[in-house]
Amino acid sequence: MTDDKSGSKEKIHETLWNDLRRGGIKRSIRKDFKDIYIFYLDAESRKRFSEMKRVRRFFHQTYWILRNLILKLRPVRRLLLVLSLILVIYSPKTGGSDMQVLIGLAYIILFMVLMLELKDKLLAQDELAIGRAVQSALMPEDNPSLPGWDCWLFTQSANEVGGDLVDYIFLDDKRLGLSIGDVAGKGLGAALVTAKLQSTIRAIVTHFPLLSKLGSELNRIFCRDGLPQRFVSLVYLELEAGSKKIRFMNAGHPPPIHIQKGKIKEMAQGEPALGIMSKTAYKEHSIRLEKGDFLVVYSDGVTEARNEKGEFYGDKRWLQLLQKSRNLSAQTFGEKLLVEIQSFVGDARPSDDLSLILLKYTG
Repeated sequence: MTDDKSGSKEKIHETLWNDLRRGGIKRSIRKDFKDIYIFYLDAESRKRFSEMKRVRRFFHQTYWILRNLILKLRPVRRLLLVLSLILVIYSPKTGGSDMQVLIGLAYIILFMVLMLELKDKLLAQDELAIGRAVQSALMPEDNPSLPGWDCWLFTQSANEVGGDLVDYIFLDDKRLGLSIGDVAGKGLGAALVTAKLQSTIRAIVTHFPLLSKLGSELNRIFCRDGLPQRFVSLVYLELEAGSKKIRFMNAGHPPPIHIQKGKIKEMAQGEPALGIMSKTAYKEHSIRLEKGDFLVVYSDGVTEARNEKGEFYGDKRWLQLLQKSRNLSAQTFGEKLLVEIQSFVGDARPSDDLSLILLKYTG
């Protein structure tokens, strides 16, 4: 957000005209109402209201949305909002000029509450923008280059900051380590844990040539220093220049998928996520790819992407999509996957962070 205390050069009528020219107003309003419905009503309430008749459902939903709105405000603002509602309800009983005065006062109070809430939101957006800039600076800018391998990495946050990690580190001239992780939850809290995960991996990975030991040490650290309900799923992989072999460790993450001549094979399930059980033993897995094979590692934000109807993209669509990988580079294939997923999601708000690592053995 830019500081605009001195006034914008663009006049307000020009801004409003540009807003009208952009179009999509009806779709945007419909989306905003849906966001309000989901934010202020939990899943149990929405299910209960869906079973009611239309008129009764309207009044129940309105009451509960208004109730939850009032409860989420700060104490003074809550009192001001309730006062404005009382004035609106009471004003018709006064009649004449008194009614106009009371309604006007109610609108002034309501506008004041709105300005205070907007101020808080804009300040929070500034903080999140800084957090996003820091998080982006910590993430790799380019895809790694390693002889014999075509690598493509991607991550996209559902919110201003995300809880997914996609990173790589060159262990020496011939070895490359890659990480894809998913912290439970979303938003700033998950982003902070993601930064801890990235820094911890980078700090200790060269001291643990056995990936089973690396997994155990990461788990020990997150059990010791972690937060309740903030467990972390992770796949860590190592490649070597010119070698067909990929070594990897999986801690509670969706298993990587091997694509060979259009045929799909899921790797074995991994061990529990980091930060849940302190004495978990982790295993090192390996796979050899032939020329043209892909190994796809992804976060559950892919299969759990939802459209406007609330439908999940799902494993079936995902596996069918992966079969279209023949004769494509890692980047082209990855971009094609993203287009297909975005086409399914449409105008729906992202429900989770989405991350991908695509590894193609080129020989």
